[in-house]
Amino acid sequence: MTPTLFSDLGLAPAMVANLNNLGYTQMTEIQAASIPLMLEQRDVIAQAKTGSGKTAAFGIGMLAKLNPTYFAIQGLVVCPTRELADQVSNELRKLARFLGNIKILTLCGGAPMRPQIASLEHGAHIVVGTPGRLLDHIGRNSIQLNTVQTLVLDEADRMVDMGFYEDIVGIVAACSPRRQTLLFSATYPDDIRKASAHFLREPAEIKVESQHATTQITQVFYEVSPEQRNAAVAKLLKHYRPVSTLAFCNTKIHCRELAEELQQQGISALALYGDLEQRERDEILVLFANQSCSVLVATDVAARGLDIQTLGAVINVDVSKDTEVHIHRIGRTGRAGEKGLAISLAAPNEKKWVRLIEEYQKQTVVWENLAELEPNEEHDLLAPMISVCIMGGKKDKLRPGDILGALTVEVGLQKAQVGKINVFEFMSYVALDRNIAQSALDQFGNCKIKGRQFKMRIVS
Repeated sequence: MTPTLFSDLGLAPAMVANLNNLGYTQMTEIQAASIPLMLEQRDVIAQAKTGSGKTAAFGIGMLAKLNPTYFAIQGLVVCPTRELADQVSNELRKLARFLGNIKILTLCGGAPMRPQIASLEHGAHIVVGTPGRLLDHIGRNSIQLNTVQTLVLDEADRMVDMGFYEDIVGIVAACSPRRQTLLFSATYPDDIRKASAHFLREPAEIKVESQHATTQITQVFYEVSPEQRNAAVAKLLKHYRPVSTLAFCNTKIHCRELAEELQQQGISALALYGDLEQRERDEILVLFANQSCSVLVATDVAARGLDIQTLGAVINVDVSKDTEVHIHRIGRTGRAGEKGLAISLAAPNEKKWVRLIEEYQKQTVVWENLAELEPNEEHDLLAPMISVCIMGGKKDKLRPGDILGALTVEVGLQKAQVGKINVFEFMSYVALDRNIAQSALDQFGNCKIKGRQFKMRIVS
């Protein structure tokens, strides 16, 4: 019988106790299917949707055999984006608390090389990184991967889509040939199967059902002509009024056009696509996550690694030709017990893709008439928060509590008027209630945080 509780896996008692503290007792489907195989040192190919608990699955498998007294890189996780790498690192740190003194390093592009090289010289047990930056370190000989016991390729399908295949080949070649390899992917098409075949030894293949409960996510389809697509998105937003919406387009040009059109209609929208500088990308993601932006228009590749907990709606502005990508997109709403809404727009020539979705889901989709939608005028579609950027961060020893303290004590704001606070290496962002943001900034700019005055600006 397959174990369903973490306590049934034969893990160290300290690890089980830590999992209990984190609220992990019952395994998710992907965890129950994959962790026993990982503990047997099998190579694994696991296909599972976002939010299925895959990071904890490979994290537990990796940590179960990690030796804290051996100060060498024993685990390596390769991720397609910096955002996903940061999320994975944070999750692994929580899972590793029971061991103590475990060093986990994140190596991504968009950050200076020198501090990373210095950290590597001091040693690490686990490294989480993006392909390009890992290859840079291999080329400079600043990282040694011949001690890696567990290699994880996370979101392998997107790494190949993003053109990282050759980089992955180079990274795999630098790892120990005696390693265990774990490949996690939301979709697993034939090209990935062929591409990854020589990385793995007799892998166990696991596929967890990628359907979403119909009670959790309401799916609606609307027929549109290609030229009315953007106008249809604005009409849908004005009718349904979700607090936060992720709108998927198939090209970056369409992303930019749609975001601009929505902005002209008074809707807080931003576009996320490849070719953005890391700083711009980081800022856009912060604004969306802290509710300073209501609509994020993104391509599939750019949206990978996003961790938005409460997403009111997903709009497929273009229908995906890949049914599993469609399922992956809509699975970003309706999480953590919340109800979700997934809306798809399809031109007549795209109905063949919709039929494939119906076949995959084993049920017919619901079509509704766009002309019948009435705008809901109860409130506008401006984001509820406005972000202030503070020109100081971790290097200035700033912490979220310092910023919150200055806003509540010095400026006199209520805690309810202050939203999410993000502190990065060189700058910080704080979300403030839209109605008081400008007046608060006027006072805040004259305040000292930790005895220092910092330059500030509203991010628009």
